[in-house]
Amino acid sequence: MSKINIQLVLIDDQNDFTDPNGSLFVKGGDENVGRLAKMIEVCAAKISNITLTMDSHRIIDISHPQWWVDAHGKHPAPFTVISAQDVIDGKWSTTRLGQRDRSLAYLKALEATKRYPHVIWPEHCLIGDEGHNIHPLLSAAVHEWERKQYAMPTVVTKGSNPWTEHFSAVRAEVPDPKDPGTQINRGFIETIEQADMVLWGGEALSHCLANTFRDTVEGFGNPDHIKKMILLTDASSNVPTFEKLGEDFVRDMTAKGMRTALTTDIPQMLNV
Repeated sequence: MSKINIQLVLIDDQNDFTDPNGSLFVKGGDENVGRLAKMIEVCAAKISNITLTMDSHRIIDISHPQWWVDAHGKHPAPFTVISAQDVIDGKWSTTRLGQRDRSLAYLKALEATKRYPHVIWPEHCLIGDEGHNIHPLLSAAVHEWERKQYAMPTVVTKGSNPWTEHFSAVRAEVPDPKDPGTQINRGFIETIEQADMVLWGGEALSHCLANTFRDTVEGFGNPDHIKKMILLTDASSNVPTFEKLGEDFVRDMTAKGMRTALTTDIPQMLNV
């Protein structure tokens, strides 16, 4: 009998989201990675593959303060929302005037998706910085899985194109036609489609996990594949003040067939 294909998808479990000292700490993230690490330790022999997605930004990014200025040359505070109309009205412009028109076009395209407003985030997950690294507890658990199973995790980076928000590991919010890295990641979707069970955890439920999950389901050839997906509810939290987005995601996806479980339920489910 062939081994059951069990995929573990861990969304952006990086220090900036999961360490209380991180620049965009998601409350509960530190506890979430501890539970995930324990589950991996117990279930290592049953896990076929681990996918780690990693938010990967630079300081100069359309969703970071440095990109924008007001009429007085002041950059926006983190969590400021900037709309296309704000730019048209002159409330906000780009630090480099040559970027204004393309940035405005981006905001209009983003608003047309009706998924998220354009939020300015604290500088986070900067490539090469400590905040970009996977939380050490989880990293150690994954490395031990590698050694014991003689396996290599799949790493998916996202967010290095400064012109578009990239919550989802499947595609950017507004794909750049000149950048394949922002376009649909068919390989990721196919990996999930071929699995017998897919366990999901990571940060944040309201944004990167929700968008990755939704885009994956949207890319399925057979919508019934969603029934193989299990959200680990004690391994993901919402960005503070965005709780409703996470609640809406769970409600919508469970209605379509997504299952939920705790990390402590998984050993029994896998007969460990």
